[in-house]
Amino acid sequence: MSDKHLSSQFDADLNTVSTRVLEMGGLVESQLHQALYALVHLSLETANQVIENEARVNQMEREIDHDITSTIARRQPTARDLRFLMAISRTTSNLERAGDEVTKVARMVKSIIENGSPRSLPIAELRLAADLAAALMRKSLDAFARLDTAMAIEIIKGDDAVDVEYDGFLRKLITYMMEDPRKITPSLDLLFLAKAIERVGDHAKNIAESIIYIVKGEDVRHTSMETLERLAQ
Repeated sequence: MSDKHLSSQFDADLNTVSTRVLEMGGLVESQLHQALYALVHLSLETANQVIENEARVNQMEREIDHDITSTIARRQPTARDLRFLMAISRTTSNLERAGDEVTKVARMVKSIIENGSPRSLPIAELRLAADLAAALMRKSLDAFARLDTAMAIEIIKGDDAVDVEYDGFLRKLITYMMEDPRKITPSLDLLFLAKAIERVGDHAKNIAESIIYIVKGEDVRHTSMETLERLAQ
């Protein structure tokens, strides 16, 4: 927050909450990269590490929610400050849900490995969608740190690319299962994994929408791109 308040402690509270959100985002991003490493290299050890660390993400969400509630009760913020805290709560929720999706990726990787013959699955086809989703999450954290609405618009547009990759992969996977029905069960694991990656992109988009809400005071969920670009100017 760049605006100063009469209470320097209020500024400190807002900065502390913002910093903790970025720390939580960094943890989720790290978890995502580990999950993608587990996917590409079929690493059971790395997948297990991601699953074990899920509790840390959940704990951070609870702590940030407590900080937000405490700040509202003690400082009774109005206007932009209250909007800022509400948007932080949305952002934290989306980070936690993204963390859940990352854990799903790790669980699916683990299932694929343990069910055998993982090398025969078209895992490489997912790499681009996974990289796009990871890039969107990283950019959403950068945009949040800067409250950059132009970058937020780029993220919202970028989510469409993740959706396109997911749809293309889905068609390929259906063809793959039709050609070899014996691969249906492991392919379903891969399908759920792909959906989890697509949802990570959705949560990055939601964070971008919260950034616009902070800066412009407009709820832009379910809003046309033309309106979004006008608001971001």
